[in-house]
Amino acid sequence: MNILVQGAGALGAYFGGRLLEAGQNVSFFVREKRAAQLTNEGLKINSPEGNFESKEVTIFTSAEKVKNIDLVILAVKGYHLDQVIPQIQTIVHQTGAFVLPLLNGIEHMDRLRQAIGKEKVIGGFASIIATLNEKGHVEHTSGSGTFKFGILHEQQTEICMKLEVLHSQVKTNLVREENILKHMWKKYIFITAFSGITSAMQLPSGFIASSEATFATAKKVILEMTMLAGLEGIILTNQEVERVTNTLLGFKKEATSSMHQDLRKGHPIEVEHLHGGALRLASKHQVEVPVIETLFGILKPYENGIPR
Repeated sequence: MNILVQGAGALGAYFGGRLLEAGQNVSFFVREKRAAQLTNEGLKINSPEGNFESKEVTIFTSAEKVKNIDLVILAVKGYHLDQVIPQIQTIVHQTGAFVLPLLNGIEHMDRLRQAIGKEKVIGGFASIIATLNEKGHVEHTSGSGTFKFGILHEQQTEICMKLEVLHSQVKTNLVREENILKHMWKKYIFITAFSGITSAMQLPSGFIASSEATFATAKKVILEMTMLAGLEGIILTNQEVERVTNTLLGFKKEATSSMHQDLRKGHPIEVEHLHGGALRLASKHQVEVPVIETLFGILKPYENGIPR
């Protein structure tokens, strides 16, 4: 299987690197600056799941030059979606590839389906706490990474079967789920709370557990998001909601969200994609989500980096 990873931030470089390590034919589609960094430094992963390094990385910076691809793993931030959709359209037109987006949130699914056809967009998401260091190497700090995917159209059966076979070969969790949309929503519910709270308080996850008031606020975000999921036809049981909530307590005290990491570095953040997307769903269904709206208001000035 020929795999193109579009985006080589911490998430794309990690999971793309793990597939490369397992002997898969993996290439990366990145911007010029990241291409130069990968060329000079190589792809390197420092991880509890095992370190990996490769100096031989196939890189594309032009969509027109991409050929012979079966699967595109889309691992960009939500605020880059407008920019990458024309590139994805070109690649899919040239290769017939399927696209597996690992973006947080849910809005991007309809955007991609409209752009390349619903039969081409596989369901998926990833969970990992990782960042890039100054050399562009992946620093993976959580216990394990997880990459989940699932069929959303019958034409995706064969490619998903091929991907499922790789689970036993890669040094991370590569998991096929039957009800992938529900799992995507559970991730969206969790990350909206986790990223919003850590970024708003500008502190790592340990401070969620140590403050009763902060934990209560995070739980309210989860309940608001669960309501939106239900209105979109995704029903979570009380036990499932409780498990999502308890996940907030399971991290090391110093662990934090990628949004908080980006905010600390002065990088753009996904507040419009995550919290803004939730507000658009609330407006669609004519309901109120006051805690999410408050987090959105606090974080919106940082959307494009440090406010000037």
